[in-house]
Amino acid sequence: MNYKNGRDVLPPSLLQELQKYIQGDLIYIPKPADKRASWGEVSGTRRMLAERNKEIVQYYVSGVTISELEQKYHLSNESIRKIIVKTR
Repeated sequence: MNYKNGRDVLPPSLLQELQKYIQGDLIYIPKPADKRASWGEVSGTRRMLAERNKEIVQYYVSGVTISELEQKYHLSNESIRKIIVKTR
């Protein structure tokens, strides 16, 4: 998020209207809902976790035990089970 001066980016009439409500403070103007990225999309975390979860299921289907998967991925037994049920 970058700071921008209202004088530099807003038409004078809109700046004057905003000054009726707030002056000298920072205000966050969110993106429209249809322009927002979902959690982890920008950083790639969502894709990375999906790939990891797919890998966990493939290991499980090939015979690797949940205990072994816990050790390999440093996740709890419950987390491994949820991934297997949700991804299968």
